[in-house]
Amino acid sequence: MRKIIVSMYMSLDGVIEEPAWTMPYFNEEVAKFQSDLLFDSEALLLGRVTYEGFAAAWPSMTDEEGFADKMNSMPKYVTSRTLDQAEWNATLIKSNNVTDEILKLKQEPGQNLLIYGSSDLVHTLIQEDLIDEYHLIVHPIILGKGKRLFKDGIDAKNLKLVNSKTTSLGVVILSYQLEKTK
Repeated sequence: MRKIIVSMYMSLDGVIEEPAWTMPYFNEEVAKFQSDLLFDSEALLLGRVTYEGFAAAWPSMTDEEGFADKMNSMPKYVTSRTLDQAEWNATLIKSNNVTDEILKLKQEPGQNLLIYGSSDLVHTLIQEDLIDEYHLIVHPIILGKGKRLFKDGIDAKNLKLVNSKTTSLGVVILSYQLEKTK
């Protein structure tokens, strides 16, 4: 069974929206962390908004480390009620019950399914306990407003801290696993 892993940039006050504010804090340490996650994954699982942004930007990107090649070549599963077709090596998930379709993907053998951004999708999967790992890349900035990862009204979740790292620029990378209730 595959794991569903979320990698999310967030501010100290939990804002995840429009992460252009992360750029002053991006360095080799964050790049290596993200690269390791990507190369340990078999496919991306994306919401429509993130998919459209990535599909517009990534196909023209290159780098010496192979990150762009991996991003561009790996399969993508895109959840959307409005898209009629997907490109960039992507398969649409248009089901009325997205969580059932994602559960089927999760139950297949293989490597991890990685989610970048895609907050609406993540919110749905949080409620269904389908996320196995959260990698929160917390930046030393308070934004004061914006979309947050954990919304009011979600069911309580028990998470276990499995790793933490502080970068030289003060970014804290927190890795948690969902503790399944019995």
